[in-house]
Amino acid sequence: MLDTLGRFTARRRFVVLAAWGVLLLLGAVFSGDVFERMTSVDDAPAGAESLVAQARLDELDPEGEVITAVISGEDFFAPAVRDSATAVMAEVRAVPGVVDVVDAYTAGGAISDDGRSSLVAVELAGGLAEEEALAVSSTVSDLLHTIAAPEVLVGGELLAEQAFVDRALTDAAIGEGLAIVVLIVLLVMVLGGFRVGVLPVLAAIAVILTTLLALGIAVHLLPVNEFAVNIVTILGLGLTVDYSLLMIFRFREERRSDPDAGVSELMARTVRTSGRAVLISGLAVFIALVGIFLLGDPLLSGMALGGALVVVAATVAGLTLIPAGLALVHRHLPERGVRTWSRPWGGQAPRTSSGLLARSAGFAQRRPVLVTVGATAALLVLASPVLSLALDSSDIRSLPAAAQERLAYEAATTGFTGIGIEPVTVLIDGSVENPAVRDLLDEISASSDVADADLVLDLPPEITAVDFRPVGDSATGAAAQRLVATARAVETDLMVQVTGPAASLVDTQAHLAQRIPLAVGVVVLSTFALLFALTRSIVVPLKALVLSTLTMAATLGVLVAIFQWGWGSTLLGFDPLGTLDVTTPLFIGLLAFGLTMDYEVFLLARINERWRDRDRSADPRAVNAEAVRYGIAQTGPVVTTAALAISVVFLGFAVGELVAMKEIGIGMLVAVLLDVTLIRGLLLPAVMTLLGRWNWWPASRGSHPAGPDPVRSSAREAELVR
Repeated sequence: MLDTLGRFTARRRFVVLAAWGVLLLLGAVFSGDVFERMTSVDDAPAGAESLVAQARLDELDPEGEVITAVISGEDFFAPAVRDSATAVMAEVRAVPGVVDVVDAYTAGGAISDDGRSSLVAVELAGGLAEEEALAVSSTVSDLLHTIAAPEVLVGGELLAEQAFVDRALTDAAIGEGLAIVVLIVLLVMVLGGFRVGVLPVLAAIAVILTTLLALGIAVHLLPVNEFAVNIVTILGLGLTVDYSLLMIFRFREERRSDPDAGVSELMARTVRTSGRAVLISGLAVFIALVGIFLLGDPLLSGMALGGALVVVAATVAGLTLIPAGLALVHRHLPERGVRTWSRPWGGQAPRTSSGLLARSAGFAQRRPVLVTVGATAALLVLASPVLSLALDSSDIRSLPAAAQERLAYEAATTGFTGIGIEPVTVLIDGSVENPAVRDLLDEISASSDVADADLVLDLPPEITAVDFRPVGDSATGAAAQRLVATARAVETDLMVQVTGPAASLVDTQAHLAQRIPLAVGVVVLSTFALLFALTRSIVVPLKALVLSTLTMAATLGVLVAIFQWGWGSTLLGFDPLGTLDVTTPLFIGLLAFGLTMDYEVFLLARINERWRDRDRSADPRAVNAEAVRYGIAQTGPVVTTAALAISVVFLGFAVGELVAMKEIGIGMLVAVLLDVTLIRGLLLPAVMTLLGRWNWWPASRGSHPAGPDPVRSSAREAELVR
């Protein structure tokens, strides 16, 4: 079937390219609608107590968005500031959509402890749509910045969320632009020509735009956050380039083995062999994203949806668009090692050269026990920081330190007595005059984690709500989480609900902990089934799962050291928060598992192909070792080039300013580098050499169900691989 597809894409390459061209054009025209349909997602899973309680509060006491501003840098009583602020407040009150303004000049607002700052709170109408609220906020912000004070910092939750979105899109655009430029240069040099070097990047652009087109339809079914676009870009570039390189390298090998064959026949062989690896690899990554979706987190679900769509598009492109494009430009693909204008250092001995992966694999096969013990120990050492993992939810501190919204929040929460971090809100069905309600509140107030408590006003008399401000400087820190647990653990016959940022974090953690077994189980079992279908072995899939788990653990350990402990934070340009975002370990872990399976499948497909064509009378241990050596030597250049290319993509996003995107970019970069060096270069060949014929159990006990490759030429059988 796959060889028929390969033959068709070569013979009908203009039809295939035209079809993808239409998709690219539609994506370019309509992908902009995706950004307009993106929505903010809840901070906790649907049905969580924190969300239900917050919804009740919003219904009982409807409030609109609040824009805050800190006027600072001059004595509060300075005449110029006082007169200017008074006039501007009158203009702000006149803005349509503004319902209330509280400031220190005209409405008894707060003055800072040092007397050189004052706080402004502007409440918007509650019925405004998000776009309308943003428009009013922009007008209010512009007016506040006209106050004749040395510094006016404007923020608030709505503006902070929009700043996140704007920065995410800006980082994506910058990261994508840098990655594309570097990728083109890299691929042109590696592949030896401009036409063939630019093909993977053009295919990736087509995949990304096609995915955005599909995502524009999918957002009608599921709320999707703007961060999904970042994932589409990262995976679209990375996977498409990976699959392109696999197909291009295999086509060049097939052409070298049979120079007289036509392009359609060569493409049929290429797609039949490497196309199978592309299909299984795509399924493996898709399964990992399904696992992320099964976690049920609102933010992760949208990102997983975008990721799943782009994986499907990249896989289809790898089986159709890349073969068709390669059939068009194959004459411009030089042989490996041949000197060209873009590769002036090339030589003329491609058959006797060995790549980095092949050399490291050779070393591992000569000392398999030493390498297995040493590499495993190194990965476990890298993974050890996971033992001190601390989780928190992303807040405004994830914005760059110089972001106005973050500066406004920090100035408001540190410079004014009585104004602090977001509280833990306890909602009780009962009057504050009820002795049972008072006893409950007294028990919570007695906690050492409580810094202050305020009764929420303007609620019906039969409802009581109290804001408990936790000690410390974090609304979601350990003290705040303990306070949530304390409030929920009080024994009472009253109906009590707890909400606030800390409660949302606690609910999210509990929900994820409940869903992890399902998600991991689906990913592990499905991946095992895929690898079994590829190799007809039980041992090889088990080995692959263990090695990928080591990669995940080591990656998360490095992330803890960087983003929690702060190692290298100055060099990377961020302030460590002492925690990781609650969703980061699971997202990066499962995504790294899927992506590193790319290289596992690439290598195993070639090793298994060699094993299938073995001399049945030869010593199985020697044949297994030779198959491992051959598969890594043949596929090693693909894996190293693909790893370098996808590292460029991840690095492009790691240089962004949002800490959350830095975590993803650096995390995936670390995962790929560890996987290609310690796992694929050392552990895989060492372990497979030690296992010998048991790699292929139970199929190795009898004749293998698949026979020799009918199109393999005797010339290739005799080819010496070093």
